[in-house]
Order: sequence, then C-alpha cells, then structure tokens
Amino acid sequence: MKVFAFLVCLVLFVGAFFLFGYAFAVPEPYHLVMFAGGLAAIAISLIIPFHLLEKLD
Repeated sequence: MKVFAFLVCLVLFVGAFFLFGYAFAVPEPYHLVMFAGGLAAIAISLIIPFHLLEKLD
C-alpha cells in the first residue's frame, strides 16, 4: 500500500512542475488556474504521506 501511495505522490509532485511550467503558455484566463492547480498538487502530494499514511498504519 505504501508503494502505491508513494507512486501517486510522486506523480502528483512531478505533474505539478509541468503545471507550473505550462501555466503561462495557455490562454490568458487560465494562467492562474493552472498555477493554482500546481500548488494544490504539491500540497496534496505532501499531505498524503505526512498526514494520511501515518493514520493508516
């Protein structure tokens, strides 16, 4: 179970960098949406191992 959670967190973390990178390549109204999505993905990728996995053990 921890390996699956690690892979999910890793995909979210790396995917957030792509969201940051492409945030300013999209049309004007979506800059903030993509950048905020990257911030949310980073936050979720850190919340899962630090807060949720310790409760499941």
